[in-house]
Amino acid sequence: MAAERGRFDRGRGEQARERRREQIRERREQARTQAREHGLAAEAAERSGERASKPSGTGSSALTRPRVRLDLPRAPRRSLLPEYDPEAFGRLSERVARFLGTGRFIVWMTLVIILWVLWNVFAPDDLRFDKYPFIFLTLMLSLQASYAAPLILLAQNRQDDRDRVTHEQDRKQNERSIADTEYLTREIAALRMGLGEVATRDWIRSEFQDLIKEMDERRLFPAERDEGDR
Repeated sequence: MAAERGRFDRGRGEQARERRREQIRERREQARTQAREHGLAAEAAERSGERASKPSGTGSSALTRPRVRLDLPRAPRRSLLPEYDPEAFGRLSERVARFLGTGRFIVWMTLVIILWVLWNVFAPDDLRFDKYPFIFLTLMLSLQASYAAPLILLAQNRQDDRDRVTHEQDRKQNERSIADTEYLTREIAALRMGLGEVATRDWIRSEFQDLIKEMDERRLFPAERDEGDR
């Protein structure tokens, strides 16, 4: 009996192993078929895009746009303009505008102009690089003004943006403060209405004083009280 049971258990184990192997094979086949279907779908999409990109045989001049694949990143566009960091450029403009609005800049510019004029007036002719009427100095001052104006405007725009954000935050904070104040006002009013019917210390003291006076009067004039009661 034990030998038969062992053979039976071995047979069941072999059958279970065969089933597992079959399941693994089926899963592999399903994965392969899915991969083939995915590859065929991708090829069909590419072919349809190529067909759409080609001009039609009817002779029309308009070209249809190719289908854009969403599973691929967009290629970067080439631009002829130089690329720069707007944030870094904005910080630089603020520094320049902050320096142009100081007395140090006015003093240095005044000294440079005075030295420029004195050198080109009293220096030897061979060493003068900008003779009267100082055209090169006028050109330099014009360039300085033409570059300073946009930098100052850019700095002002950045400051306006910061002020707008600050004002928006202040407005929201004021709205929250007003809402909190109204809530506290309603709560205080409700408490005052609730305490209006509660006996206060002064009222209880006045009631006790009236009772004491009445008891004193009864002690002083007990006969009159009794006759009055009769």
